[in-house]
Amino acid sequence: MTALEEARELLREFPVVDGHNDLPWALREQVRYDLAARDIAADQTAHLHTDLPRLRAGGVGAQYWSVYVRADLPDAVPATLEQIDCVRQLLDRYPGQLRPAFTAADMEAARTEGRIASLMGAEGGHSIANSLATLRALYALGVRYMTLTHNDNVAWADSATDEPGVGGLSAFGREVVREMNRLGMLVDLSHVAATTMRDALDTSTAPVIFSHSSARAVCDHPRNIPDDVLERLPANGGVAMVTFVPKFVLQAAVDWTAAADENMRAHGLHPLDAGPEAMRVHRAFEERRPRPVATVATVADHLDHMREVAGIDHLGIGGDYDGTAFTPDGLDDVSGYPNLIAELLDRGWSKADLAKLTWKNAVRVLGAAEDVARGLQATRGPSNATIESLDG
Repeated sequence: MTALEEARELLREFPVVDGHNDLPWALREQVRYDLAARDIAADQTAHLHTDLPRLRAGGVGAQYWSVYVRADLPDAVPATLEQIDCVRQLLDRYPGQLRPAFTAADMEAARTEGRIASLMGAEGGHSIANSLATLRALYALGVRYMTLTHNDNVAWADSATDEPGVGGLSAFGREVVREMNRLGMLVDLSHVAATTMRDALDTSTAPVIFSHSSARAVCDHPRNIPDDVLERLPANGGVAMVTFVPKFVLQAAVDWTAAADENMRAHGLHPLDAGPEAMRVHRAFEERRPRPVATVATVADHLDHMREVAGIDHLGIGGDYDGTAFTPDGLDDVSGYPNLIAELLDRGWSKADLAKLTWKNAVRVLGAAEDVARGLQATRGPSNATIESLDG
């Protein structure tokens, strides 16, 4: 039996729990939630990284669908509700394939039924508009993690890719973490500054997650996790879910992206500009300096390092499909997970360790958050603190 055949066999028993997929945002941007126009029961390779046949081919058994909205939207809360509604429409449209999941027990039930457990994660604290009541409303609607920031700071937490604002978490930010613990909502530390990671670990009484981040020691990008933070995961019980985005996992791609961005600025353009002139400038740059390509081995290098630092009980997978323009060779879309498992088998990872990576760790961490929440709810009620009362 080849390593790839072994990988597929393992995934039939212990499928992938993927921590982050941006399909809802792609459906918003491409077809404004017209699910018939992007019927994911059929092959959507021309438009998306994700559809049901490829999820099945990839051995995915549970998916956290990101209900991300851009931080610069003036109406982030209703836009987040629209994203949640999109996930609900997907669940209603494909009940034989997708199962709503709100608990670890739901995830296990979906595995038994052969359906894909579908959970939701909100990507960025801007989605609660500084309101703990809104946080509770998102939880009531099924959101089971919140990434504290996206690419920009929020008033109470610093992002990895913004200038320092409050130096990590403010007093209100720590109250957000405590209320998430009380609810049973996982605290997601992808995208946040290292200072925010450390403050959250100091504050949280429940395990945290990184829904889609890799190792900073392997690729020096601020979106990745420093070793001192990885070292704290065993005591916390949390899980770091490796991501596949080339500019976060391959140092040459980090350097190339910085040079491409500087080239755009030199032409008087914003690096994120996608207009015709910007694309002409970008294509000319790429012709002169071809884009470095990440591979399955690149991602496996991160997992090897993360296992060494944090331990096998604290690793998972969060591909960030449909949230990135580029993917590694061999991990082109959601069908590619068996290639990563085969690579790790070739590197000597045991099947018991791989079962933890793909399924067991992610299920355990949600169950642990539920256990903490039950204890906290027995001792205190909802927090009605405001950012004004705590941060002034």
